[in-house]
Amino acid sequence: MAAVLTVLVLFLAGFLAGIIFLVIGAVNFDFTNSEIPPGVNQPAKLRIIHIILLCTAVVGKILENIGICTQVSFVRYMQGRKTLGADPKLFIKDLCFEKVPVRIYQPKTPSASQRRGVVFFHGGGWVFGSLDTHEELCRFIARESESVVVSVGYRLAPEHKYPAAYEDCLSATQHFLQHLQHYAVDPARVTVCGDSAGGNLAAAVSQTLAGRSDLPRLRAQILIYPGLQALDFNLPSYQQNRGVPLLFRERAAFYMLQYLNGNAIKLEEVLEGSHIPADIKLKYRKWVSPDNIPEEFKVRGYKPRVLLDCTTEVFETVKRFCEPTLCPLLAEDSIIQQLPETFILTCEYDVLRDDGLLYKKRLEDNGVPVTWYHIKDGFHGIINPFNSVWLSFPPGKRGLDNIVDFLRSL
Repeated sequence: MAAVLTVLVLFLAGFLAGIIFLVIGAVNFDFTNSEIPPGVNQPAKLRIIHIILLCTAVVGKILENIGICTQVSFVRYMQGRKTLGADPKLFIKDLCFEKVPVRIYQPKTPSASQRRGVVFFHGGGWVFGSLDTHEELCRFIARESESVVVSVGYRLAPEHKYPAAYEDCLSATQHFLQHLQHYAVDPARVTVCGDSAGGNLAAAVSQTLAGRSDLPRLRAQILIYPGLQALDFNLPSYQQNRGVPLLFRERAAFYMLQYLNGNAIKLEEVLEGSHIPADIKLKYRKWVSPDNIPEEFKVRGYKPRVLLDCTTEVFETVKRFCEPTLCPLLAEDSIIQQLPETFILTCEYDVLRDDGLLYKKRLEDNGVPVTWYHIKDGFHGIINPFNSVWLSFPPGKRGLDNIVDFLRSL
């Protein structure tokens, strides 16, 4: 019996040592492929967050390889573990709008008039994120702006491919707009809001609802470091920030492909720019081009790229990248002109920075009022840990405060 226990202990020790070795190896490998520029705010904190996320992903991959669970499900579980208690200032309730899970946050203090409404779409690359991961953010927005916030738990990729997430967000928003009286929300003051992939969904929903006469018109849209196109992953910000946590250039393309097709096939072609025919690129060049990026954003390590063509076989797998409900930057001017007042937040050290800058220009060129807040020392995801005791970033909190101020001005 003792011999059996000894063997078992040695096996477990070896197994754990192997896991530790793999985790350390993966982290070291990622360090060689990542960089934190000198201008980033509090780089040590960013590195810690990056390590935590890396270790979670590596352990998830190990569990997947030994058949316990998938990496995606493990990461989702770890992200959603934190639970918050009751909020003394908010009524919080989970419901379903048209079979879509939502969480509603309503201020408890009486209001003499109808409140603002905010429909919030969480980020996470269409693969991660949930009602729980953005709970603190939604509570903060509801409390500080004195708004009714509806957080939407849309279906995730790769299990549910495009347009599932978009359809869920649109359905939930339409339902809310049709039943505003139940929540004492002013029909003239409803805003859609989202971060990262959620910013993409907010922009797509806003475009779809533009010009609809059967629903209240949206008052505003708030896009927090949104990803808005998949035609060019070699814009200046994608080159400059290709290895900056928390979103690498390769990951940005990976998530878009997961959302579109449920896999990352043709990732290399997408990254090098050989996934869209030259004639289609030229068609959209008036909207998706480094020429539309202000020169001040090109001084840090940008090199113009040669225009590449692609094969029919490659384009067939990604041709829906040209649909505005997937890539809102490609919407026609006739749609853009009808969009509501917009708040856009961008970060200097974020691969998605130029998506926001290009959309800002499109909106302004079409007469849409834009409030732009740029975090010069910020990175992708800087707002999300705003309430963390040890891992929050003052510039991110200031960005969030500006979002609240914008909402209160509506």
